[in-house]
Amino acid sequence: MAEVKVKVQPPEADPIELENRIIELCHQFPHGITDQVIQNEMPHIEAQQRAVAINRLLSMGQLDLLRSNTGLLYRIKDSQNAGKMKGSDNQEKLVYQIIEDAGNKGIWSRDIRYKSNLPLTEINKILKNLESKKLIKAVKSVAASKKKVYMLYNLQPDRSVTGGAWYSDQDFESEFVEVLNQQCFKFLQSKAEAARESKQNPMIQRNSSFASSHEVWKYICELGISKVELSMEDIETILNTLIYDGKVEMTIIAAKEGTVGSIDGHMKLYRAVSPIIPPTGLVRAPCGLCPVFEDCHEGGEISPSNCIYMTEWLEF
Repeated sequence: MAEVKVKVQPPEADPIELENRIIELCHQFPHGITDQVIQNEMPHIEAQQRAVAINRLLSMGQLDLLRSNTGLLYRIKDSQNAGKMKGSDNQEKLVYQIIEDAGNKGIWSRDIRYKSNLPLTEINKILKNLESKKLIKAVKSVAASKKKVYMLYNLQPDRSVTGGAWYSDQDFESEFVEVLNQQCFKFLQSKAEAARESKQNPMIQRNSSFASSHEVWKYICELGISKVELSMEDIETILNTLIYDGKVEMTIIAAKEGTVGSIDGHMKLYRAVSPIIPPTGLVRAPCGLCPVFEDCHEGGEISPSNCIYMTEWLEF
């Protein structure tokens, strides 16, 4: 007698339970999930059931549909943004999502066009509309003075966009940097002089002539010479220029966790130095001390043609 094969249909999942499970997955993966992720987590659910649940969540405004290199992504929708974008069409929502994904580094209109596949005229119209609603803003980038990047209205632009404390309206504040350079060196010099006047043994004198970047930062803040708020990273950038100029040396020591000025159990210390004997010709040339010597080549971002240290050295 021939064996009769009976196809057993899997029990149909509860639609509400399926939708809740998809939302849980989206919370676990805030950047978005693909249909394959849903399928891997719920292998017993048929494709048609998944599609119905996803379409329902999209229609209720609980999920966002995004495009990526790997295909379509489903991401949980921010309730605040959902309210802001109420009444907007799909194209406007798509452009807003692309700008939101760019974060505080922003995105060029050309890249928005590439990611959205929308005509440039339509993108410009959408951007103006979103700006008028104060959902996004245009920020000039120091990387390209004639171009603007777009980001969400409430975001603070990244330093790579504004140039940080060293730029004002896209202009490099060379005089401000020079003043900081002088004041940082003056502080380290006074620290070294105080150590020499202490009449302690040479090792104690040397150790007490060092100052942490936090001490230098605190001194500059107390002077009140900066109109913008400076970070320790900004001060370390200035101290690095003094190192390249041969006026300061740096050492790194181990520090207890939580010590002021320490990062990951390490602390940078700086002290003013003066050469005992004149340096050799190779060391006096900027290339002899340059930390990016291996990356320097004609035609690159770092090259002898645009090196300010090389220009000053040749003029001297």
